[in-house]
Amino acid sequence: MHKTAIYPGTFDPITLGHVDVIERSAEMFDKIIVVMAINSKKQTLFSEDERYEMAVDSLKHLENVTVELYHGLTVEFAKERSAVAIIRGIRAISDFEYEFQIALMNRKLAPDIHTLFLLPNEKYTYLNSSIIRELARYKQDISAFVPEIVSRKIAELNC
Repeated sequence: MHKTAIYPGTFDPITLGHVDVIERSAEMFDKIIVVMAINSKKQTLFSEDERYEMAVDSLKHLENVTVELYHGLTVEFAKERSAVAIIRGIRAISDFEYEFQIALMNRKLAPDIHTLFLLPNEKYTYLNSSIIRELARYKQDISAFVPEIVSRKIAELNC
């Protein structure tokens, strides 16, 4: 049986922590769909197209990973793609509290789709997109935390 999982997020921008979780997920499932969630209430640094381009480029080394844009509930996307799991990265207890609530609601809406929490490699546990955007604003070197294309795009923005 072919098993698909999805990994949703805003990815503004994608970080090496995200890539780490996706790489490990790709070893566990036949197919991973990285779902670029579009949240109209969130102010993003990069456009949908830019975030999509950076994610595709950052994950091109993974043959069983694709990236898609989606407007709507993540659990509905998972149903549409016959996914068996939703992957979520957890860095800290504060992440878990929020993600746990969403996982329980998703289970109510789609009992056959499981939520799988993965911890990133320890070297990325403190890392998130907000920190990257803040470092970029102050012209700090972010190359150790993000794929090369993200470093390039942030340099082009001249934050």
